[in-house]
Amino acid sequence: MDTSNKTQVIANEKKLLEAMKSNNFELLDQLLHDDLLFNGPDGKTVTKAIDMANYRSGNINLHTVESSDLILNAINDNIVVAVTVEIQGNYLGQEINGKFRYLRVWQRFENNWQVIAGSVVSLQ
Repeated sequence: MDTSNKTQVIANEKKLLEAMKSNNFELLDQLLHDDLLFNGPDGKTVTKAIDMANYRSGNINLHTVESSDLILNAINDNIVVAVTVEIQGNYLGQEINGKFRYLRVWQRFENNWQVIAGSVVSLQ
């Protein structure tokens, strides 16, 4: 894997988690591809538009978003990331306090890496 690409995606992963924590929907808009599909822990698939609307609603208040166990794998022009994230806070009226395993697919568009697909499961 190209070290530069790996470094860029790791930096974007950090930006993404910070954007989630700070409810920074402008940064989320830059990091998420317009055609994103994401499977949530409840099995529902959401689009970027739905995700952005959730963040813009102001009903997402996360005070802990910390990652560990990051694994990256380059496949053609994509980089797949698996990462464990500890999350504490409130997400659309539901208290969250636990660890989750995210799988994200990043693709480079011109000079910008964006998430094109992802999923999350709760870890017990």
